[in-house]
Amino acid sequence: MFYWLMKYIVIGPLVKAIFRPWVIGAGNIPQTGPAILASNHLSVSDSVFLPLMIERPMTFLAKAEYFTGKGLKGWATKWFMRGTGQIPIDRSGGSASEAALNTALQVLGRGDLLGIYPEGTRSPDGILYRGRTGIARMALEAKVPVVPVVMIDTDTMMPIGTSLPRVVRVGVVIGEPLDFSRYAGMENDRYILRSVTDEIMVALQRLGQQQYRDVYASSVKQQRQAGVSGAASTGGEATDTATIAAD
Repeated sequence: MFYWLMKYIVIGPLVKAIFRPWVIGAGNIPQTGPAILASNHLSVSDSVFLPLMIERPMTFLAKAEYFTGKGLKGWATKWFMRGTGQIPIDRSGGSASEAALNTALQVLGRGDLLGIYPEGTRSPDGILYRGRTGIARMALEAKVPVVPVVMIDTDTMMPIGTSLPRVVRVGVVIGEPLDFSRYAGMENDRYILRSVTDEIMVALQRLGQQQYRDVYASSVKQQRQAGVSGAASTGGEATDTATIAAD
């Protein structure tokens, strides 16, 4: 009820009136049954516009810090996150990764739509980066299709580090569902997980025509924060589900 109120009465009409968002390919989202919506991630506002532009309710995994803030701002953030269908997960790794996976599987087990950012964090520069394999494990364990989604110009509307959005028309492009049923029973094979993840990232790159770099966005951010120049290392392979809840 709260989700419906926020989407159709409170937030939805206001956001649509101001930013006039557009959508292409909404018919590619299954009308019933569970599916993962895999999106590029340019701005915190991605988690607002995507749910508003599709008919079915959906749930995002969001970092737990959004739900634990203090004061008026903390309360408002928590209220907003709950109202837009987001649920908190711990991204610290280890057992937290398994907890995040289980939370995602519960959402899909209910027959709902789950929104995921395969890059694991917002792109620092508009480039599409290497995907984390947690999305592949979710898709194979839940036996659900993955629908590629590209957000357009949300980074122009609200760049990283800003708190107030610019009035820019943003868009959502939704591609055809990807079927990975041929890999049934292989969710513990790390090579299969990497192959599935790469296929998802290729679909996103083709759909949005973003420049692509085969390194993790988190590595690029760490190097920039440390003032290190040069190409980022891809690092070791990990099925890190928790990193899918992007900041």
